[in-house]
Amino acid sequence: MKIAIFGAGAIGGYLAARLAPHAEVTVIARGPHLAAMQANGIELRTAEGTVIARPRVAASAAEAGVQDYVIVTLKAHALPAAAPDMALMMGPQTALVTAVNGVPYWYFHGLAGPHEGRIVQSVDPDGALSRVIPPERAIGCVVYPAAEVTAPGIIEHGYGDRFSLGEPSGARTPRIEALSKLFIAAGLKAPIRPKIRDEIWVKLWGNLCFNPLSALTGATLDILTGRPELRAICRAMMTEAQTVAEALGTHFSITLDKRIEGAAEVGVHKTSMLQDLERGRPMEIDALLGAVVELGALTGQPMPTCEMILAIVRERARRAGCYR
Repeated sequence: MKIAIFGAGAIGGYLAARLAPHAEVTVIARGPHLAAMQANGIELRTAEGTVIARPRVAASAAEAGVQDYVIVTLKAHALPAAAPDMALMMGPQTALVTAVNGVPYWYFHGLAGPHEGRIVQSVDPDGALSRVIPPERAIGCVVYPAAEVTAPGIIEHGYGDRFSLGEPSGARTPRIEALSKLFIAAGLKAPIRPKIRDEIWVKLWGNLCFNPLSALTGATLDILTGRPELRAICRAMMTEAQTVAEALGTHFSITLDKRIEGAAEVGVHKTSMLQDLERGRPMEIDALLGAVVELGALTGQPMPTCEMILAIVRERARRAGCYR
């Protein structure tokens, strides 16, 4: 089985290291990270110890060639621009596994109802991504592990080993079963979900409020969930988002407060959006909150708190040079 990891950051590097002994893995990377992996492989540090994996490392998608699966671990805002490169690895049967946070570009593909086939402009402006890699090629993936690139070629795994998988249609296809078996063989949890959007929303539920609020305040998760006034804003945003998700047919398997408590248990943790702001990198505003507000307008659900926070965090990001 030929697997390409496109976007070899922390999660991409972690996946590559775990999958490399079980499949023909190619990592697409650049810069010092590329050079380090070419010279020394990927050093994966976990609580169980350190392993060195030596997947094939390529500087471009064209060099990698056609794959069975392309697992994309980029930030969501990078996908439309990267689509032509990813397409170079897509043969007639290749699947694109979207291990990406937020509302996926394929969200309305295979979702029965009045919006079936609709483009989510916030993550796929004018359908640029969908035209290059049609949504029927996509497999959904909800990422739970936390990892960090501590130096070029070195990945430190924090916690978690689950990658929930799901076809947009909800079908249990041969391609998703084969992918799940590969992940499991590599020691990962890879349940196949018939309603992958439900799980996307549970993760997004927290990300849509914790990430922008952390970028605006500089606060870590323990403060966002522990200070009553900040927790109240989180609850308001999550309540608004829940009405949107349920209007689209989503079922939440946990309560809102349980989702907040789950974040509180993580403790003193900087969200990815706060880290991106501090490092001057593009922020995932549109996939995590902009798309939710877009879906709110689509379903006719009022979202005053989400709209307000979205406007403020976008301006904060613009002034920092972290938003187009």
